[in-house]
Amino acid sequence: MTRTSFGSRTSHRQAGAALVVGLLLLLVLTILAISGVNSTSLNMIMAGNTQFAQNAFQSAESGIEFSLAANKFNPDPNLAPETQTDNCFTAVSEVKLCGMPQPALPGSSLKSYSTYHFEIDSKGCAKREASARNMQALAVIAPADATVSPVANCPAGSGGLGTKLE
Repeated sequence: MTRTSFGSRTSHRQAGAALVVGLLLLLVLTILAISGVNSTSLNMIMAGNTQFAQNAFQSAESGIEFSLAANKFNPDPNLAPETQTDNCFTAVSEVKLCGMPQPALPGSSLKSYSTYHFEIDSKGCAKREASARNMQALAVIAPADATVSPVANCPAGSGGLGTKLE
């Protein structure tokens, strides 16, 4: 049997090029891996922030619902606005249009009713300083009063719009 020697002729030509190419490829793969980890971490933080923003929004909505359930909606403009609070929301209900009932719109089939207008301003909070503010306007229907006319020029600070409705 004869022995064959491999590499005796080609070993002088390579001079370590495979090592340099291998290290460069390893460096590129390492940079790609680090950038992928950073991107994933940022996406997780953004998803968490979105979740906390949704929690704050839902807290503000809870304030509105709690206010609707617990509020008496007294139209007296001299009363202080009613406030409902919890550890995650603050809801303030105040009367609008000076607490005056508004007659039904002309041509309406609801001529035997008047409406009182209110507004609920609810602020919700969550972790990471997430906050949301939701406002809900509502009209409470009451029996009609023939002596009631639309509000004209509410005094400032009385919860009115300050303009004449027509």
